[in-house]
Amino acid sequence: MSLFGMMRTSVSGMAAQANRLAAISDNIANSSTNGYKRSSVEFSTYVLDNAAGSYTSGSVNTEIRNEISRQGALRRTSSETDLAINGRGFFVVSDISGETFLSRAGSFIVDSEGKLVNTAGHYLMGYDIKNTPATIVANGFGGLEQINVGLLELQSTPSNAGSMTANLPANVAVTPAGNLPSANAATATFSGKTSLVAFDNLGNERFIDIYFAKSGANQWEAVAFDGSAAAAGGSFPYTSGPLSSVTLDFDATNGLLTTASATSLSVPVPGGQSMVVDLKAMTQLGEEFTVLAASSNGNGPSSVERVEIGQKGEVVGIYQNGFRREIYQLVLADVPSPDNLRPLPGSVFAATLESGDVLVGYPGNGGLGSITSGTLEESNVDLASELTEMIESQRSYTANSKVFQTGSDLMDVLVNLKR
Repeated sequence: MSLFGMMRTSVSGMAAQANRLAAISDNIANSSTNGYKRSSVEFSTYVLDNAAGSYTSGSVNTEIRNEISRQGALRRTSSETDLAINGRGFFVVSDISGETFLSRAGSFIVDSEGKLVNTAGHYLMGYDIKNTPATIVANGFGGLEQINVGLLELQSTPSNAGSMTANLPANVAVTPAGNLPSANAATATFSGKTSLVAFDNLGNERFIDIYFAKSGANQWEAVAFDGSAAAAGGSFPYTSGPLSSVTLDFDATNGLLTTASATSLSVPVPGGQSMVVDLKAMTQLGEEFTVLAASSNGNGPSSVERVEIGQKGEVVGIYQNGFRREIYQLVLADVPSPDNLRPLPGSVFAATLESGDVLVGYPGNGGLGSITSGTLEESNVDLASELTEMIESQRSYTANSKVFQTGSDLMDVLVNLKR
């Protein structure tokens, strides 16, 4: 047995325990860091070949392992932009230089430029779907950009669809042809009138007046006019003719539209697009004219008030006028072996040869987890376990130091034998 070997072995033991204590100190320091993943030190023996009748001590090796795949507890917050992943996957983030990383730290806020950034200064990435659908690059980060909700001021959308549900009185007299609203005469008569608000290409409000008049037995005329062209008092004659008209045919037995009847009214909105108004729920019953429901899509110029993020990663802008619009699509990234990712400062990770290639996909698809808004993933560190391991490591370090001290004492005895 070599005294030097014994001392070297004890030194390797102390170095191994020092590594373990370093990992424990990191874990304890980051026990409140959102998205932090615990590190641990595993030991393995390095034993030398020994001749019969003698033993030469070896050493101990250490290997760092990161528990990246183990999820931390989810904690609710009051911020819509706090995000957590329930299941596999990582957010795709980038730093100020544009370098891309993976992260589970989802404490995002809107910065002065309107970008979503977390506490480590990393920007959340996604696909811009304001104008075109997302096309995912499955094996890379191509097409992803930093999400910016500050560039969505004063958005407007022209109307192109609407609907109306109303009852037309079955017992009114038929209107003479010359007095039908489509004739646009001062003497025009009708049994029902309502208006829809539509938006043109510039976001201006356009009022569409819609008239209903009985043109025959179980038959009605639906006519649309530009509200701004109405005569004084808001009625006939209009300075311009009808925008469009259709004939509605009702079944005399149940008051519903027949299969041969028109079921929609296509209205060219002045300065805008063609708006198709759905009329299939209209009825003709023995009751007065009653509008039960009326709506149109589109919106005027409005700024984004806040954003909402769904479980599938859709980023929705909520405008001041209540209009909702999907503006970005978040994706999640994953690797075959998450625990072999390389941890970097700021609770981010980089792919390595051991972790495998990155695969990008939609949240909730292909084994990827879902995104929960208003939630944060806490560190997966258990303080009680860390403190227990710290005491254990401290004792082991002390024991190794005693071995070194014993070897040193024996070396002194050996050196002093000649005295």
